[in-house]
Amino acid sequence: METALTSAEPHTVVVRVGADALLADVQAGRHTFVLDEPENVGGQDRGPTPYDMLLSALGACTAITLRLYATQKKWPLTGIEVRLRHRRVHVVDCEACESGDARMDEVHKELRLLGELSEEQRQRLEQISHKCPVQKTLMAGVRISTTLLPAEASFPA
Repeated sequence: METALTSAEPHTVVVRVGADALLADVQAGRHTFVLDEPENVGGQDRGPTPYDMLLSALGACTAITLRLYATQKKWPLTGIEVRLRHRRVHVVDCEACESGDARMDEVHKELRLLGELSEEQRQRLEQISHKCPVQKTLMAGVRISTTLLPAEASFPA
């Protein structure tokens, strides 16, 4: 049985882009924000890019996962900083390389753990950082299904 999606449901995001710009108005549950592209690719640079948001989701999930683990263990972790970079790299060892368009996304994640932690605690937190749910989702891959709605249909407000 299908249920109607509303913008207020958890894990439902509605994105709207008009005819003139690359600026995307995003409604995620009860939160709203904008995404945009840099001016040099036709955007207005009025918000983070979609890839910025992807990295933000991974960084926030990593930091929250570490915070929860350290709190549970009562470790003296006083702060967490995560720096992430995304880039496209050519896949060197693959069958499709001869086509010339074989590429792979790569995310580099750096952790800065603040507090009087032992080296063993720091190493364990680095291991735990790989268990963040967003990282697990990205590493496993995501199946995306698309449904084209009739032109007269609209999403609930």
